Amino acid sequence: MSHTTNSGTFHRQIKLGGVLIATGIVFGDIGTSPLYTLNALFHSGEIVSETKALGILSCIIWTLTLQTTLKYILITLQADNNGEGGIFSLYTLIRRYFGRWLIIPAILGGAFLIADGIITPPISVASAIEGLQKFDPGLNTVPIVIAIIILLFVLQQLGTQKIGKFFGPIMLIWFTFIGTIGILAVMSDLSVFRAINLYYAYELLAHFPSGFWLLGGIFLCTTGAEALYSDMGHVGRNNIRVSWIYIKICLVLSYAGQTAWLIHEGKANDLSPFYNIIPEVIYIPSVILASMATVIASQALISGCFTLVNEAIRLGFWPRNRVVFPGTIKGQMYIPFFNWFLMTACILMVLHFRESKNMEAAFGLSVTLTMLITTFLIALYLRIRRVSYVFIGIITSVFLTVEISFLVANLQKLHEGGWIMLVVGAVLSATMLVWYRGKRMQGQLIAATDITPIVIQKIKDLASNTAIKSYATNLIYLTSINRPGSIEKRTLNSIFKSPAKRADVYWFFHVHVTDEPYSLNYEVHTLSENDVYHVVLHIGFRVEPKVDLFFRKIATALIDSGELSYEKAEEKSMMQKISAITGLSSQVHFYLMTIRFLTGKTCSLSPIIT
Repeated sequence: MSHTTNSGTFHRQIKLGGVLIATGIVFGDIGTSPLYTLNALFHSGEIVSETKALGILSCIIWTLTLQTTLKYILITLQADNNGEGGIFSLYTLIRRYFGRWLIIPAILGGAFLIADGIITPPISVASAIEGLQKFDPGLNTVPIVIAIIILLFVLQQLGTQKIGKFFGPIMLIWFTFIGTIGILAVMSDLSVFRAINLYYAYELLAHFPSGFWLLGGIFLCTTGAEALYSDMGHVGRNNIRVSWIYIKICLVLSYAGQTAWLIHEGKANDLSPFYNIIPEVIYIPSVILASMATVIASQALISGCFTLVNEAIRLGFWPRNRVVFPGTIKGQMYIPFFNWFLMTACILMVLHFRESKNMEAAFGLSVTLTMLITTFLIALYLRIRRVSYVFIGIITSVFLTVEISFLVANLQKLHEGGWIMLVVGAVLSATMLVWYRGKRMQGQLIAATDITPIVIQKIKDLASNTAIKSYATNLIYLTSINRPGSIEKRTLNSIFKSPAKRADVYWFFHVHVTDEPYSLNYEVHTLSENDVYHVVLHIGFRVEPKVDLFFRKIATALIDSGELSYEKAEEKSMMQKISAITGLSSQVHFYLMTIRFLTGKTCSLSPIIT
């Protein structure tokens, strides 16, 4: 018997609500980049060169165009696994064509994306709170930033179902705000739009002193691009594409306004150019709005890390951690261990770097490595989609040229703190690779045995032996073997060795994680009717493995179809002695057990889990 369902239908419709949600969830990281990008490129007291200012703006515009728009919005979002995105979804989409070696780039990409989740909340929140230094230049923002981060992680266990509905409207207000103040600032010098010409980017990189190394800071404008691919399953591909049109316009206006202010003033100061273009009358509300936007951006990235780790657990890359689902929103989860790990790591980042401009050294390097890996995997994906080699070669060359340039520029910041992200990414990668290899080696060492007719008869004899105390009505063993004719030797030892486990029905469950994110189907093999069943449960790598719930549904379906028969079970039960404890007839006893079984009260899950 088999059954199939799939809840991973991808919704391609464009809806106003979906666009609003995309604005709140997907673009939080990239949307708060204007707070710190130019601040990292112009130091306090620096005399602003027009060549540098226009060159940086040109690089930002074309980075947003090539990296975010062309690579991610137009190309990468096409690589959806039943509507789901992200590096692990992309890996499961193509691994069947290229073999197991793909786990190495997939794990590296996932690990460095998680590392990005460690530095994003500190730099985002710190850059917003530092706006208060306009009133008190000596203000120590570290305690405030740490307090916000602690509160953010403490609230994770409650879920975001109730407050999540406000994310979209707040971020829409945020993008409208940064676009508006950008327009107000750029009105004083519309000539900055000359930077649309790629020539200014070339002048900066080729002729301006140390211009090439500025790419390490310029890259900050697109650090959220990888996250938007991971969030595709939450809001839909086309909703992301439509909302990006408005968001890119607002981002470009914000950067253009800051550039116009820098050129007009001629000298950078202690405050971020972003805060310098905000009118005095709305300054305090602006700091509050910026803080809310950075918290939302951090929340989205933390949720993305939970999803990424849960996928790693399901794919066998990460040790099993307790996963909690605090709300009813699809995909929303909470992993306690990882939550406190992220919180501790974020606090340590704040204590080490203290200011957002110092964190810039560590920010970007990990994302650059993830982007390079995504480019490689996307090239493989396009190959299996039979896209022409010429097209694959051209776009891959363009993306690799841009990303390798960013990587080289970021590597110069290793001694300034970039090494921290490399260490974090390397530790996470090593953990995943060692765990995956260890699980494979463990599987090879498991001793299996065939379930022969003799074994089946021994199980039936045990089930009818009333001299042995009943252990359970339905006894379930999880097995790593998907062949219905085989089982682990230790499972049989657990059944027969003292104390023997007598049950009415024995179930051997094998959970197989599929490449599709939300698939759910099963196969039932009847080894002995009403005595022994082998079930292969095929579930997607984003499906919560509720084996107890699936068992009750499968058993109910078997009863409805007649494959698990009341009558034959009654005949077997009638052959047993009257229960000495309850004093009930075996027939009544059976019906009571059946009722409890269907309500899940007498199912015993064996501790033998492989």
